[in-house]
Amino acid sequence: MNFLDGHLYPENQQPLIITAAPYAPGWIPSDFPEDIPVTMEEQIQKAVDCYEAGAAVLHLHVREPDGKGSKRLSMFNELIAGVREAVPEMVIQVGGSISFAPEEGQAAKWLSDDTRHMLAELDPRPDQVTVTVNTTQMNVTEHACIDDFKGVSRGFPQLYSAYKDMIVPSNPSWAEEHIRRLSAAGIQSEFQVYNINSFETIERMIRRGIYKGPLVMNWVAISGGMDQANIYNLANMLRAVPDGAVVTVESSVLNVLPVNMIGIALGLHVRCGIEDVLWNQTRTGKMSSVEQVKQLVRISGEFGRPIATAQQAREIMKIGVFYETAEETLQANGFAPNRNGGNQGFLRKPA
Repeated sequence: MNFLDGHLYPENQQPLIITAAPYAPGWIPSDFPEDIPVTMEEQIQKAVDCYEAGAAVLHLHVREPDGKGSKRLSMFNELIAGVREAVPEMVIQVGGSISFAPEEGQAAKWLSDDTRHMLAELDPRPDQVTVTVNTTQMNVTEHACIDDFKGVSRGFPQLYSAYKDMIVPSNPSWAEEHIRRLSAAGIQSEFQVYNINSFETIERMIRRGIYKGPLVMNWVAISGGMDQANIYNLANMLRAVPDGAVVTVESSVLNVLPVNMIGIALGLHVRCGIEDVLWNQTRTGKMSSVEQVKQLVRISGEFGRPIATAQQAREIMKIGVFYETAEETLQANGFAPNRNGGNQGFLRKPA
């Protein structure tokens, strides 16, 4: 991205898109019973509350009536339908890691590749599904402190070990097929970018015509196989990102607020909610998803940057837009064109 004179002035920045992640599949209801929704009615109402607080995008996971994270796509369909009816303009982003919350005493594992492909068949259709590119470690405990997990389930030895050893499976053939299926269904791939390498893989898929749509990404700074939350890692990736991309910053534990403040200042977009952090900055109390959204609205107001409405978020992210060719995709996103005569395919020769 090119940061020109005046890029820190709010009049030269897009309205701030706030993504709320209120469903917290990595926690159990007793961790924060006042804010973790369990019944379907509570889960729908949580979306409404976040929307009314200022969040234009809902990062969606689902719980079963017993409070456990759901692995049933029928439950996802039910929640999406309920949210669509309650807040029809809100951008619905389904978390592609639909089963990473482990059962107590069990290892964290994801659903099969074929089952994850079924996210393209959700009905009603979500606006986005998150897509992580390149298999990596996802040790969500690594940059946390003991006090971040004190008195909550992730501090239980068996669950701590499960999250410590969590791995995101996203091999090339699976990711390419998943992106094709989502695109065919009219669902935007919302890429989870966790370092410069994963971004480069996405760029190559665009250049090869595998993904032909707007480049919308979350920079995931949670360490443990993904980027550490520091300005150097973010800046290194942003230097490679084209000007037409939409970038949201995401972190965890007490890094969430400062990373979001950096994102607000730079003209990027932000994510908050109890999926990412339970505590306020002094760990003197827990902070609800709605409180976190309102905090970012207030801070953005101090910067002089307006909050995006859901309709503005749809326009900025180009929800529902797809392109015909790799060349059109590159131009629309602000990439340099493929070089004439260059081989953008895989390194293989005809038999």
